[in-house]
Amino acid sequence: MSYCTNIDCLRPQNSDSSRFCNSCGQELLLKQRYRPLAIIGRGGFGRTFLAIDEHLPDQPKCAIKQLCFQEGNTEVWHKAVKLFHQEALRLNELEHSQIPKLLAHFEQNQKLYIVEELVDGQTLAQELQQKGVFQEPQIWEILKSLLVTLQFIHSRQVIHRDIKPENIMRRSVPGDLVLIDFGVAKFATNMRQLRTGTIVGSPEYIAPEQMRGKALPASDLYSLGVTCIYLLTAVSPFDLFDITNDRWVWQEHLPAKHTVSDRLCEILDKLLQNAISQRFQSATEALQTLEQEPKKLPNIPNYQRLTPINYTPLRDLLAKGKWQLADRETWDLMCQALAKPRGSYIFSSDIDKFPCEDLETINHLWVNYSHGRFGFSVQTLIFKHVNGDYGIFCHQVGWHIYNSSYANSGLNFSLKAPIGHLPSRISIGGSQPWRYPNALTVKLAACGIGV
Repeated sequence: MSYCTNIDCLRPQNSDSSRFCNSCGQELLLKQRYRPLAIIGRGGFGRTFLAIDEHLPDQPKCAIKQLCFQEGNTEVWHKAVKLFHQEALRLNELEHSQIPKLLAHFEQNQKLYIVEELVDGQTLAQELQQKGVFQEPQIWEILKSLLVTLQFIHSRQVIHRDIKPENIMRRSVPGDLVLIDFGVAKFATNMRQLRTGTIVGSPEYIAPEQMRGKALPASDLYSLGVTCIYLLTAVSPFDLFDITNDRWVWQEHLPAKHTVSDRLCEILDKLLQNAISQRFQSATEALQTLEQEPKKLPNIPNYQRLTPINYTPLRDLLAKGKWQLADRETWDLMCQALAKPRGSYIFSSDIDKFPCEDLETINHLWVNYSHGRFGFSVQTLIFKHVNGDYGIFCHQVGWHIYNSSYANSGLNFSLKAPIGHLPSRISIGGSQPWRYPNALTVKLAACGIGV
């Protein structure tokens, strides 16, 4: 079957041997060698065809992208043409086993065409739909494979800018991953003089700085992180981000009995940082972390650390009654005890992994210097007293039902605050805050910690 590429053709299907379309009369062969067979994809500016190359003896299959003119929008058309030419240039420069090979680039009948190697396989989006959510070993595979690819393209000053499951394909044989669709790739010729440009990419996966028209190599890393948490949860990235509290809550959406190691959580969380300075700066840095992390975070029972935690600053702040600074220091210490980056949110699932000796030390300091008013054990006692009713518990300790930032929390950093008011819940992440006091209660009981 031959397929006519005339977008206005009413009957585009033709016989294998036809030279001209029986319906509209347009020549079927592109560049007198490529015969389109069927449409396999559609986008904002054109279509992708499955085709064969009739000039070669074995008539290998290939993929042909067609850019179509949109009447009445000259500015958009010129932008699309520019991006289309850029894709051809980028593909020509990027010779890599995990990037489709460019076969041809030409214009015919006032349409632009790119002919690429056909990647025989499925996208990760298709895999997710057919097989369900991905497991941790699959995410490690994706990270290690795609980071190598990004390391390569970034070294050529190319930013993909549209990393998402639909643009990552797995070859049927031998099963390796391929990064496709460089149509919006940006040639970063001068990283120091970035200027606001057109926003390109898929909204669910786009990095904050890219949303403002500025793309960096770290923007691709962010999108890779979003891709991974989507594959782990099968939940739209829009729903994995808590806009009210400005943080990711993807761990709360993991399917039942699906666990993710702390090491992977830390790497994904760093890929997902909104602030570029807190994100991996390069694919090389991320790859090095993947290789070095087991040495830095050995699997030692009860989270024993190579470097002891220094509780002196917390003690001194509490002794001076600097409750807000002590609350923030507590957050940092909890991250350190859990081997999480400073400022990372702590989820209810993390509480079960919290080392008992660190939990006991933090609790003791708060209880001691507040004269029994504040501390984890005080909060637990109140939670038990109200029979685990989260709403009543929040009212008793003076918290809002839903978590919020320091600026909007209404917290009272003084001894006049309600009993159990501190440490605050600011450090706790997730869209189901009612899980936190219950998890804390269970953990303190397991550690034998009381008032």
